[in-house]
Amino acid sequence: MNKPVPLSSDLATAFFCVSLNPAIDTRLILNGFLPGRVNRVEEVYRTPGGKAAHVAMALKGLGATPTWIGFSGGATGSELLAGLHRLGIETMPISTGQPTRVNLEILDTQGEVTEILEPGGTITQSEWSEIQQMCVNAVQVAAKKKVMVISGSLPPGVPVEAYAALVRAARTANCLAFIDSSGVALPKALAAGPDLIKINREEAEFVTQVATRDPITAAQAARKLLDLGANSAAVSLGERGLIGIRKQDRQAIHAWATPLHPKSTVGSGDSALAGLAYAAAKELTFERSLALAVACGAANCLAALPGRIAPEDVSRIEQGVQIELL
Repeated sequence: MNKPVPLSSDLATAFFCVSLNPAIDTRLILNGFLPGRVNRVEEVYRTPGGKAAHVAMALKGLGATPTWIGFSGGATGSELLAGLHRLGIETMPISTGQPTRVNLEILDTQGEVTEILEPGGTITQSEWSEIQQMCVNAVQVAAKKKVMVISGSLPPGVPVEAYAALVRAARTANCLAFIDSSGVALPKALAAGPDLIKINREEAEFVTQVATRDPITAAQAARKLLDLGANSAAVSLGERGLIGIRKQDRQAIHAWATPLHPKSTVGSGDSALAGLAYAAAKELTFERSLALAVACGAANCLAALPGRIAPEDVSRIEQGVQIELL
C-alpha cells in the first residue's frame, strides 16, 4: 500500500500550462444517444477546455497555483478566460482574430462517450510569435522552481516545430518541459529533449512504430521514446495504468489501480500529466510519481467535469496503486 503524497497549497513551484489550441468544452448528458435521430439532452455544461486547461484544473486540485498561457479569440475566448478565472487559475492570454473553438462531448447515461473536436481557428504568424515570446518571458522571469506543461493539438497556422521551440525555450531557462501531444509535431518535440513525455497507446504507436498492446510492448515503445530524445516517458494504457521509464536507468515501471466505473474518461490523461508535473516539483521518486499520476487519472473518472479532481479521491486511490518493475 502506498502512503499518499501530502498535497500542499504552499508548493513553491511555478507551473505554466501552455495551450495552443484551447476550447470551450460542451458536455451534453442524455439517455440513449441515437446517431441519425432526434436526441433530447437532459443536462448541458460549458467549461474551459483543451488539454492544458484540464492540466491546470487538476494542478489546482492538487494544491498548486498554475498559470494558463494560451490563445483566446471572440466570445468563446472570453468565456474560456472567465471560466478559468472563476476556478482561481491565472491566465496569460494572446488575443486571436479567430474565435476559440468549441468541443462537444456527448455523455450517454448508459455509459458511451462520443467526442466531436473542432480543428480550431487559423493562427497568424504574428500571433504565434507573440505567444512564443510570452512563454519565453514567463519562464525567464520566474525565479523559483518551474515546470512548463505543453499539451494538446496544434491549430492551423502554427508550425509543426512549435512544441520543439517551446521545449528548447523552457530548458534554456532551467525550466522542466513536459509534453503531451500527437501527430507530426511529436517527433520534433521529442528531438528537442523534453524532460518528460506522457502520451497514450495510439500516440506512442504513431511515433515509435511499436505495436502497443500490453505493459511489455508499452515498455518497448517507452524505451523508443527515450531513443528519440525524451529524458523520461510515460505511456498510458487507459484502465491498465501507466508504463514509465527514465533515461538514466531505463528500468520500466508499471503502475495501475483497480479499474473504476467512470462517469467519463475525458481529461484523465491530462490529470495524470498534472500528477507527474506535481510529483516532479515535489521531487518524488519515479515510482511514487507514477503512482500519483495513476491516482490523478483515476480520480478524474469520478469527477463531475474534466480536470476537477478531488484531493481526497486522489489520496484514497493512491493508497491502492500497484507497482511492478518490468
